[in-house]
Amino acid sequence: MDNCDIKIDKEGIWYYRGAHMFRKEILSVFFENIKIDACGKYLIELGEEVCYLDVEDTAFVVTAVYKTRQESDTKDQIDILLTDDSLEKLNLNTLYVGIDNVLYCTVKNGKFKARFSRNSYYQLAQFIEQEENCFFISLNDEKYCIEPMFNNNYNM
Repeated sequence: MDNCDIKIDKEGIWYYRGAHMFRKEILSVFFENIKIDACGKYLIELGEEVCYLDVEDTAFVVTAVYKTRQESDTKDQIDILLTDDSLEKLNLNTLYVGIDNVLYCTVKNGKFKARFSRNSYYQLAQFIEQEENCFFISLNDEKYCIEPMFNNNYNM
């Protein structure tokens, strides 16, 4: 499975030899077995087989944003829905702006970076504030700055 002709475009859509891959059960197996090698290349490991992917930007894309409040406490949080259909709490400390003003964060316990889709960017933008030259999100009396790409440590 060295070169398996699988591509993920910048919107998070998977293709095999140009054909759209849409079967959730297959994509679920691929997402569960996706990794990044020491050189930053995405790959799928299934047993002894290794398949390198052609990833246009990121393997994970944020498709929706929700502000929620946990029933167990009174703190708000922002949850994100990813292309693998998982929902996770957004780590606001990992937000940064990349080239062409694309917003990114880290997901899966910091293992991967994720690109915000246009729709999810606009959903998150309702929480973004500006003060002088700083963009930030204020949540639970804390301010989380959104750093430009050249100031972050999240390049993977």
